[in-house]
Amino acid sequence: MTSTPTDIVRAAFRHYQAQDREAAFPLYADDFTFTSPRDDHIDKAAFFERCFPTADLMKEQRMLQVTPADAELVFAYYEYELAASGRYRNVEAITVRDGLIREVQVYFGGAV
Repeated sequence: MTSTPTDIVRAAFRHYQAQDREAAFPLYADDFTFTSPRDDHIDKAAFFERCFPTADLMKEQRMLQVTPADAELVFAYYEYELAASGRYRNVEAITVRDGLIREVQVYFGGAV
């Protein structure tokens, strides 16, 4: 069964929420880059060291929309509540090529 870019993005979010690094790691290309307001084009190793473990900071995270923009680009719009404070919404632009996540660009939203 072939997975679509949207399926791969949804799987990556499920594995993140479950903190299943072993299942998530193979979804990301070796030359993967991650960019957010706090991270500037970090590589796969740095992403899994610094960013992937942050799910424990959240009380809840839910996908609001996962939308393909074209054959490789998927937008993920989600809402989350931090255990320490507040509810927020973010958007991620995720490039999936040849069945692997190649790039994630996160755009932080404001408090809900």
